[in-house]
Amino acid sequence: MQLLDGKKVSEDIKNEIAVEVQQMKSRGEKVPHLAAVIVGTNGASLTYVGSKVKSCEKVGFESTLVSLPEETTEEELLAKVKELNADPAIDGYIVQLPLPKHIDEQKILLAIDADKDVDGFHPTNFGRMALEMETFLPATPYGIMELLERYKVETAGKNVVVIGRSHIVGRPMSILLSRKGYPGDATVTLTHSRTKNIEEITREADIIISALGVPYFLKGDMVKDGVTVVDVGITRVPDATNPRGYVIAGDVDFDEVSKKAAFITPVPGGVGPMTIAMLLKNTLLARSRRAKKGE
Repeated sequence: MQLLDGKKVSEDIKNEIAVEVQQMKSRGEKVPHLAAVIVGTNGASLTYVGSKVKSCEKVGFESTLVSLPEETTEEELLAKVKELNADPAIDGYIVQLPLPKHIDEQKILLAIDADKDVDGFHPTNFGRMALEMETFLPATPYGIMELLERYKVETAGKNVVVIGRSHIVGRPMSILLSRKGYPGDATVTLTHSRTKNIEEITREADIIISALGVPYFLKGDMVKDGVTVVDVGITRVPDATNPRGYVIAGDVDFDEVSKKAAFITPVPGGVGPMTIAMLLKNTLLARSRRAKKGE
């Protein structure tokens, strides 16, 4: 069994980006500038956005954090999005989800300039991904693809089972792994809460990507020997024996499944760190595209 070490690979990617940024500086070019918008004080979101800002510093990007109060109206947020769209200094930006309940997330995502949408959530970018055109790939699926590639996990002709159909992970994952080329060319089954006999389906899988958000859902008797397992789940599970009062759990029962797996991601330290690294890669792409346009 080999760990798909997202922490190590993400550091490798950040170091590669840092070298590119140094070369850009030495040529007197503008370095990439990533902005992040956060509304309210959601603890997990604040931590995640903080990690993004630190990662920008590490690779030499400029970064801007726009922190808005919980009571920000939809109109005020739309005005901020319009401002970022028009700002020539900003190459790419993200609006951290989830947003407060009084704001329509779809309306906000649609308002983001697709050329600055480094999260890859805009319908234009999603459509370009499905049509196998160059675009910003959603950061978590992009990170999973990068992990599979760097560990040389064979995907062509393999049976892949994706558990979960979210627009952020499950659905784009199913599209990416069925596209032509590597990593891709797989036969993909997208499963979800209404799927019957899911255990029978997962037992046939060469690769399983679980993005369900149900702790320890995937058990050892649900997988075959030699499977590759990517665990996207990350849930706080109460644990009185832990000083923090909880443990971070994935969708996969690691102790059981790792005994049968050829490759498996740990939680934490697997997919999570890759998400931020790929956001940086998307921002680098955004800067190079804008440079080609003379912006």
